[in-house]
Amino acid sequence: MTVTPQTVLKFLAGATLVAAILFLVWYFSAIVVYILVSAVLAVVGRPLTRRLGELRIRGRQVPRWAAALCTLAVIWAVLSVLCSLFIPLVFNKVYQLAALDFGTVVESVQEPLARAQHYLYVFFGVPETTFSLPDAVIDAFKSLINIDSINTAFSSIVNVVVSSAIAVFSISFITFFFLKDDGLFSAMVTAVFPERYHDNVRRALDSVTLLLSRYFTGILAESLLLMIAVSLTMMAFGMKMADATFIGLIMGVMNVVPYAGPLIGSAMSVMLGIISPIEGMSVGRTIVAITGSLLILKGLDDFVLQPTLYSERVKAHPLEIFLVILIAGSVAGIVGMLLAIPSYTVLRVFAKEFFSQFSLVRKLTEKI
Repeated sequence: MTVTPQTVLKFLAGATLVAAILFLVWYFSAIVVYILVSAVLAVVGRPLTRRLGELRIRGRQVPRWAAALCTLAVIWAVLSVLCSLFIPLVFNKVYQLAALDFGTVVESVQEPLARAQHYLYVFFGVPETTFSLPDAVIDAFKSLINIDSINTAFSSIVNVVVSSAIAVFSISFITFFFLKDDGLFSAMVTAVFPERYHDNVRRALDSVTLLLSRYFTGILAESLLLMIAVSLTMMAFGMKMADATFIGLIMGVMNVVPYAGPLIGSAMSVMLGIISPIEGMSVGRTIVAITGSLLILKGLDDFVLQPTLYSERVKAHPLEIFLVILIAGSVAGIVGMLLAIPSYTVLRVFAKEFFSQFSLVRKLTEKI
């Protein structure tokens, strides 16, 4: 295709529009998240709403608003049941941490740390006078577990509770109207564009809905499988069911964040193993059991499940996905890594609809 001044101007105008939209999305990120979560819940609940809307009670068809309200109640009931299964585990661990005897923990890790210090000297020639591993770990624990950090944690919990209450109300309100007025979300998005582009926008929204539905269902299934596998493996080593389930929950939740999430979850799991070692095992063996199990399970997950999830489900090359996650993480940290793949998927779909005349766009979107 010949590049003309009109083509360049069209590209610059489109790039400026995309930059402006991205800035507004970033500036109103909380509201955008509410709308997107509501849109996903509406997609999940729409079949039930339609089914309820077809029912007749005493010869009268169920109103659309009543069907939407019942669907919303079912969605929150399911989420509440799931939370009721795991929230007690979290608060139980918080209580154990508050009642933790720090001296006992330090004493329990002295032996494995001394052994690790000896290996550092044997293999790398690092004497204890130069670097003391026990002192470094103890200082790290003291910095993590003190009155200031506990007060900060409780303040954060209060802020999270208040923010969660606002989020639940906002998402419920928006989801209700997305369920009640079918096509409302699509109408909101198409209203931003000129009328001549409405068909392109509708096709793009259909593709985005399909790809993101595949991605989110895949990542939820992957996290659930990882949680079950980690929990069963820990119980096989003799860990208490509550502790094993909690470690599985940590790994399943943190697995939603690509690459960095499992590392953070593994560190939290090892810390839990130090605080509550497996019965009949020393702290050192508990750490080895947890670390080895997580390495094997995450290895299987990374090489078997994730390539299918992150590349096949969103129709992108694995290297392409890795670079996008790396860039998003360097720009916006953990939140950026969490939103990298969905955001990139949306950009690719809209680029295919509006900028398919460029070879780079055709190359990046040829599988969609």
